[in-house]
Amino acid sequence: MVGKVVVSGLSLILVVGVALAVVATVNKSNSSNAALESPKMKAISTICSTSDYQEECKNTLSNVAHNATSNDPKDYAKAAVLATIEEITKGYNFSDTLMVEAANNASTKMSVEDCKDLLQFAIDELQESYSAIGDSDLHTDTDRVADINNWLSAVISYQQSCLDGLEEFNPQLKQKMQDNLSVASKLTSNALAVVSAVSNILDNYRLQLKQVQPNGRRLLGTTEVGSDGFPIWLSGADRKLLAARGRGGRARPNAVVAKDGSGQYKSIAAALAAYPKALKGRYVIYVKAGIYDEHIIVTKDMKNVFMYGDGPRKTIVTGRKNNRDGFTTQNTASFAALGNGFLCKSMGFTNTAGPEGHQAVALRVQSDRSAFFNCRMDGHQDTLYAQTHRQFYRNCVISGTVDFIFGDSTTLIQNSLIIVRRPMDNQQNTVTAQGRDLQKQITGLVIHNCRIVPEQKLFAERFKIPTFLGRPWKQYARTVIMETTLGDFIQPAGYMPWSGNFALETCLYLEYGNRGPGANTNRRVRWKGVRVIGRNEALQYTAGPFLLGRAWLPSTGGPYFLGLKN
Repeated sequence: MVGKVVVSGLSLILVVGVALAVVATVNKSNSSNAALESPKMKAISTICSTSDYQEECKNTLSNVAHNATSNDPKDYAKAAVLATIEEITKGYNFSDTLMVEAANNASTKMSVEDCKDLLQFAIDELQESYSAIGDSDLHTDTDRVADINNWLSAVISYQQSCLDGLEEFNPQLKQKMQDNLSVASKLTSNALAVVSAVSNILDNYRLQLKQVQPNGRRLLGTTEVGSDGFPIWLSGADRKLLAARGRGGRARPNAVVAKDGSGQYKSIAAALAAYPKALKGRYVIYVKAGIYDEHIIVTKDMKNVFMYGDGPRKTIVTGRKNNRDGFTTQNTASFAALGNGFLCKSMGFTNTAGPEGHQAVALRVQSDRSAFFNCRMDGHQDTLYAQTHRQFYRNCVISGTVDFIFGDSTTLIQNSLIIVRRPMDNQQNTVTAQGRDLQKQITGLVIHNCRIVPEQKLFAERFKIPTFLGRPWKQYARTVIMETTLGDFIQPAGYMPWSGNFALETCLYLEYGNRGPGANTNRRVRWKGVRVIGRNEALQYTAGPFLLGRAWLPSTGGPYFLGLKN
């Protein structure tokens, strides 16, 4: 589905570009330079005009312009996607060279293996989109652009995650991989820049494109909700499942996990191993009360898994892998959800390594359109790794110390309790560390209608141990906190630097309608992007537009609101 949406959007961009080139040709001046530029080259100039690396963009598409038999705008899309595949594949193959250098160090070897996995994720999505070029499934223009931006932002995140993992244990190998991926990064950046300009192009020129009725499953539009409140494209079985959950009932599971042997499986891993390859609909796993000391990965091919337990303090997945013991941050996660459409309800995820373990993830999420309801994530540093794609959390509890909500996804946390714990001596608490690396990425972290409070062990020392709302992990870090209660222990400055002056002029920290003693913004840091925003700007970061929530949150069966609370 992701690949198909990407192609439609890219075709849209290219049709617009060609149309603009034709307009420019018709109205061109009589200058000799203009006469020498063909309509195809004008199209390429138009398409590449918003990119940060215009020469690379033009070079990528030049073969299409020189092909006399190529008149289909989709050929431009094929060229752009194929060029990106080739460059990322070079990085993937280069990791074999790095593996030789890392052979004698287990931690470095693990980080190189992470790179291979992450770059393979990027290649898979690119190949899927390439093969789907020409598909007639179309959605609204807004949906197409949003999905493309989501996809491209994830490809950038995959590359950055690869480099971050290498840097943890071998900065020299990180630099080698960064050099190898430099062209791939530029090509992905160029594509993202073009997609970001689509809405402006359409507004300026008001081009009317013929809408084709889709043959397959559609995204949810404003008129695509049935009388029961669920998307009309859902199967009857899924509608019954969601209705039962909405009434507080128990969904009939495909698999039951129980440590005492009263279910089909004694481990969550065994239940996931039984995931049917020809699955249609959801794979429902009920995990009975118990503490499951397992390191779980819901792999990329395990899509539409719905896992629920008996409560976040009764059904708990736990682990204690940590960076101090030689694990990359990515691999410390007690539970990782990669397959798209992952839903979770009434479960807990913990990492018990303690503050001494440094990076120690309880939950890592890469799943697009994933949602967690009534769940709990407990750890210290790096508790929740919201790694990529669109994620939604509601009525959850998240606890930690340093950067304990971090990643480069498009994530919204709503109606949840965020608990700041006592760190090690001489440490400071930072609630968030967002990782947006490029300004045009759609990623960001939104905390909406939540409460941020100290745990009991921190309460007596809450004014002695500084606690900040966040710090910028990457150049264009973006975090929005709105309609949230901030305790008195939040530092008046609000935010602290990552390192020196890094990102202080480019990061974005926005606040709206917050309450409580920690919400006073008079003494916030004076960085360029730290400010209080108005209602209209705040609306852009609500679940409706920020997550395109109207398209998929109804199908989760859980509670949510798309706009502001007040």
